Amino acid sequence: MATNPVFPETRALLEEHATVDVNPTVEPWTYEEVRRHCRDATALLAFMTDRVDAEFLAACPNLRVIGAALKGFDNIDVQAATNAGVWLTIVPDLLTVPTAELTIGLMLSLGRNIMAGDRNIKQHGFHGWRAELYGAGLAGNTVGIVGFGLVGQAIAERLAGFECRLLAYDQSMSAAMEKFWQPRVTTASFQEVIARSDYIVLALPLTAETRHIISSRTIADMKPGARLVNPARGSLVDEAAVADAIDRGHLSGYAADVFECEDWALQNRPRRIDPRLTNSSAPTVFTPHIGSGVTEIRRQIELSAARSILDALAGQVPFGAVNNPGKQFVHAQSGAR
Repeated sequence: MATNPVFPETRALLEEHATVDVNPTVEPWTYEEVRRHCRDATALLAFMTDRVDAEFLAACPNLRVIGAALKGFDNIDVQAATNAGVWLTIVPDLLTVPTAELTIGLMLSLGRNIMAGDRNIKQHGFHGWRAELYGAGLAGNTVGIVGFGLVGQAIAERLAGFECRLLAYDQSMSAAMEKFWQPRVTTASFQEVIARSDYIVLALPLTAETRHIISSRTIADMKPGARLVNPARGSLVDEAAVADAIDRGHLSGYAADVFECEDWALQNRPRRIDPRLTNSSAPTVFTPHIGSGVTEIRRQIELSAARSILDALAGQVPFGAVNNPGKQFVHAQSGAR
């Protein structure tokens, strides 16, 4: 079963081996609808809109594998899947490059007021140059990357030509990796990175430890006028605290591709983006979770997840396995998405 529309190639591959039930609309099924459709399913092709927990798995006793067309899997209870004897696979690397590319776009759009300029022309027409919409470029500024897995490193690679100073924090960074990136990237503590950076970019997975790593307390440690960019997971950021900081003028802006309201596994998440951030005059740039939204990449992601499903059903260890139901092994997540 696939909970969202899939490419014809994905469906054809799966239909060579099984009967396939696919959500035909771009409107995601609810948790209850997915559970109902999956009640007799052997495999689930899951997407960002899905939540899988112990209750879900108990209602789907025939399920053997969840192939997630994702890199981050915080909406899926890995231990519950392992306990139920269900494989969970992810697509570990195809999302890296498009996410890094979008991040650069968000940074430039936020700093150079691109969206505000676009709105201005569309609403009022163009009457020639005016002394307004002055912003900030990347050259000469300090960019701090919080999380230096595959996505964080890909962002650093793409920033290399912008003549900015790069700082990075990652608690699991090895000495070999640190040496490899010197002198292009300076490693520092989390506190140093957020205190010294003009742009702060998040490239972390969402865990119990990283939820709200950006809070009113940590924002207070940022330099006045800093800009925050989040292409990773919404709940890394306390959006209300960001709105407060923008209202006070402490932050110059916030750009995001991800939002707290979509982290379905968190019961106490906000149900909408703080309206202060979506106000048309707010210095924000938002995109609707399109980090991997490159057509050919999405096709490859789906096909990779589908092949993992077929491997698991054939009795093989599937590519991208996060767990091993036979050995009660859970793989540690790294990277952003």
